[in-house]
Amino acid sequence: MYFSTRGAKNSVSSAQAIIAGMATDGGLFVPKDLPKFELTELKGLLNKSYQKRAQVILGRLLADYSEAELHQCIEAAYSSNKFDHSAVAPLVEQDETTAVLELWHGPTSAFKDMALQLLPQLLATALRKSDDTDEIVILVATSGDTGKAALEGFQDVDQIKIITFYPEHGVSAIQKLQMVTQEGQNVAVIAVKGNFDDAQSGVKEIFQDKGFQAELSRKAFQLSSANSINWGRLAPQIVYYFSAYLDWVKTGRIGWGQKVNFAVPTGNFGDILAGYYAKEMGLPVGKLICASNANNVLTDFIHEGRYDAKRPFYQTASPSMDILISSNLERLLYHLTQGDTALVKGWMDELKETGSYEVSSAVMAKIEQNFYAAWINDEQTRATIQAVYQQHHYVLDPHTAVAWQVAADYRSASGDDTPCIILSTASPFKFNASVLHAITGQLPATGQSEFALLGELARLTGWKIPKGLAELKDKSVYHEQSCLPKNMKQKVAQVLNL
Repeated sequence: MYFSTRGAKNSVSSAQAIIAGMATDGGLFVPKDLPKFELTELKGLLNKSYQKRAQVILGRLLADYSEAELHQCIEAAYSSNKFDHSAVAPLVEQDETTAVLELWHGPTSAFKDMALQLLPQLLATALRKSDDTDEIVILVATSGDTGKAALEGFQDVDQIKIITFYPEHGVSAIQKLQMVTQEGQNVAVIAVKGNFDDAQSGVKEIFQDKGFQAELSRKAFQLSSANSINWGRLAPQIVYYFSAYLDWVKTGRIGWGQKVNFAVPTGNFGDILAGYYAKEMGLPVGKLICASNANNVLTDFIHEGRYDAKRPFYQTASPSMDILISSNLERLLYHLTQGDTALVKGWMDELKETGSYEVSSAVMAKIEQNFYAAWINDEQTRATIQAVYQQHHYVLDPHTAVAWQVAADYRSASGDDTPCIILSTASPFKFNASVLHAITGQLPATGQSEFALLGELARLTGWKIPKGLAELKDKSVYHEQSCLPKNMKQKVAQVLNL
């Protein structure tokens, strides 16, 4: 059963939590009890496919889905016509103590596909299980990758509409093109004249507007979310931590029970929180390395215990991490306080009212036990992409480069030589201009199209352009709407013809 981080008394099943997205009190759903896996159980998954591993792990987290229902959802999500690699999320070893987990082999070339190909299947199944006849309206705020992955996953799914908001100047050119060319009768894409936090706060305010929700209910609409505030987004991400560990054990490089560190480029905290859940569920994890760019609110929090979102916002070369309010941190705080919902609600209210909050020394001790955090700037990011390409002939995107360098800095500073898996969250082709600049040391010529840059990066590296990106040049633009943050609710009403 699942409960709200902010104290709402009613418990819900995983299917109900996935339909709702957020709890009625504005909190996030968390499991009452996390399942535990013994190493002997994990050994049974060693030679299984990604799909089989997902079936076992998610079967324990989403207990009200039948084995047959989960099987159908997983097979539809991770099929070979969706993912271009048979391993789904392959682990690519770089040296004896470093491996990269490639999470971008799905249709939109970003790690969000790992969850957002499965979430629509879980949600559609949940609706059938509950005999719910309302039309579900998915609201998404995106810093670049979630939007396209959600649009792709929910395109033309029965009984569901999806409305995606993105910061007008806060995504890469390829990311924007992916969204505004999205086909489907049930999709809408709207640019917000602000940053990602403006878009995310606007979506949260719509969720918390009881009057608007009542109006939607009268018209047989029900809000839900595809952001990682939805448990159906977070649970599938836990799987790839287990899968990466199993794949590295298979190579013989690490032994059963040997701890590994994970380095995660982190903005909204959901991706690294999935690693924390994996650790709590029995995966042998040492440190979870939280890597940030110049928007380093998480770095400061993990070092000092004070979360302060009142700071300058920077547009960086790693735009999917340009975030100052990390929603999923709320779930971590719930667990670290043993479910003290009053305390968590107080901190979240304080954040909304003042832009900051501070946790206790006891909570800080638990954070430091599990996490390490650091950040690098754009110049260091470019230098990392160049160095890794020269040394390994491996191409990092700017987000993965942040995680690579922070992991290296952690190893140097701490002397911790635990083997480390770096989560690679996007194909370098999604950020072709930045990657070309880093590798060659020269800015691409002014006026070059995105598709010319894709070709140039492919020729330089010998890597193949992902199919979904190569096909963008032949697509039409369908979505050109924009709005101020204060008008987002009005836009939702227009899309739904209220």
